[in-house]
Amino acid sequence: MKALIDENLCTGCGTCIDVCPVGAITLSEGKAKVSDECTLCGICVDSCEFGAISLPKVGTGELPRDYETYRGIWVYAEWRHGTIHRVSYELLSKARQLADKKHVPLASVLLGYRLNGLERDLFNYGADIVYVVDHPSLAYFTDEAYGNVLAYLAKEYRPEILLAGATSIGRSFIPRVAALLKTGLTADCTDLDINEEGLLVQTRPAFGGNIMASILCPYGRPQMATVRPRVMEACRLAETRSGVLERVSVPEELFKSRIEVLEETVCEGPSASIVEADVVISGGRGLGRKENFRMLEELARLVNGAVGASRGAVESGFADPSQQVGQTGRTVAPVLYMAVGISGAIQHVVGMQGSRIIVAVNKDPQAPIFNVCHYGVVADLFEFIPEFIKLVKGGC
Repeated sequence: MKALIDENLCTGCGTCIDVCPVGAITLSEGKAKVSDECTLCGICVDSCEFGAISLPKVGTGELPRDYETYRGIWVYAEWRHGTIHRVSYELLSKARQLADKKHVPLASVLLGYRLNGLERDLFNYGADIVYVVDHPSLAYFTDEAYGNVLAYLAKEYRPEILLAGATSIGRSFIPRVAALLKTGLTADCTDLDINEEGLLVQTRPAFGGNIMASILCPYGRPQMATVRPRVMEACRLAETRSGVLERVSVPEELFKSRIEVLEETVCEGPSASIVEADVVISGGRGLGRKENFRMLEELARLVNGAVGASRGAVESGFADPSQQVGQTGRTVAPVLYMAVGISGAIQHVVGMQGSRIIVAVNKDPQAPIFNVCHYGVVADLFEFIPEFIKLVKGGC
């Protein structure tokens, strides 16, 4: 689908061409024409003073007949290797605010195997109810089993809002859940709110981070969103907060999967998990070769951090694709992000701009990275990083 042009109203002024962020509008015979590149962002609609542009209607425009039976907010608590991912606590803290605003209960869903006791922290971070499905078939993650179970629970209990972390696991199976529930999903949100109509306002960056889009799902239930880790603050409400624990049994056929997980290996070391690290030291093409990343690995070990990389460094073979930070890689938001030999292309910036403190090291004073960093060092990285490592080893 694409934006619609009323040729009787279009004057061919070209304003819509200038504002279109994807270049989907051209002039033909004095009238605006929209190509299939249109993303339905609506910017052209707002810019046309003649009212010649409109967006096609999507969906039925009607709420489901059983709309009033949907109530409450759910947070999927991501469990891996015996622990709950920190983004689940961040989401619970935000969802607690949303639930209080709507005057509805907040629930968390915990899927896995041998989960005894893990529900306590979910209560402490704001959950009123915790639904637990503890089953041997959930010991290893698969899209089918996890997706089928979560969708089944949502159909049974009918939450109005369902939230999950935009982690590797969340991005993998939450779209499946949305498809099974026949509802909408907004991915990689950075903020959530409730509007005057009681709808979930889902905010996420769009067009390379140049604009922030606020998205509504007025006709689908539940309203679903995944949220990037570390963009929200986890606030423990109490050490011994209580709630309702429901251990749920689901049909055995839901656990069936065409994938069999033979083994899981937990990566360790400076490159293990750039998403969860409090400190990320990233290198770019400016390091020149793969061997020079050892400097960053040494620095990362000293500060208990992880090593990331730009797309250029990954494409040059300096780093593994799992280390890539940016629009086509991982999104990180550590306490400290250090960009070494990275020019600062917008595709990289959108993946790390949520970091609390950004430090850039580059010998080019005109490098775009200096426009987004909090602290910049104009220096040759091959001189600066070794000296900086010495200072860290010596306790500065």
